[in-house]
Amino acid sequence: MTIGFILNGEDVVIRTNAEQRLIDILRGTFQLLGAKAGCYSGHCGVCSVIFNGEVVKACLIPAFKIRGSEVITIEGFSQTDEYQDIVQGFADAGVESCGFCDTGKILAAEALLSRNTRPGREDILMAFEGIKCRCTEPESLISGVMTVAERRRGRLYGRGA
Repeated sequence: MTIGFILNGEDVVIRTNAEQRLIDILRGTFQLLGAKAGCYSGHCGVCSVIFNGEVVKACLIPAFKIRGSEVITIEGFSQTDEYQDIVQGFADAGVESCGFCDTGKILAAEALLSRNTRPGREDILMAFEGIKCRCTEPESLISGVMTVAERRRGRLYGRGA
């Protein structure tokens, strides 16, 4: 099966079987290793990508569903100002980084902040429900996302935003 889609802003075409998972396509075909192959059941979130504007688990997406879609991996997202906001905001708030769940945390923060520039505690906790993280306490994530939101509002609208 031939499948065309947009990957990190580039039109790509692959030949694969319909059932191959997006995580394996990203890692094997494109050598994009930022999304990890974890549980293969959608429970851990280490394979998170942005798929048509939503954070999804790449291990749950079969190849036939990516036709005509847009996929943004952490490698593509890392080229944006929004990524820099999150990395710096997390660092300022002391959010732990282990390298294993970072992709899921960063993309979950982006998905939330792209919809809600002033998230509350419950919004943040819900946004991170699908990310299994043992290195960061929930209160640290809440503080981190609030710091990122303030930083982003300042960058976009000026310091008093």
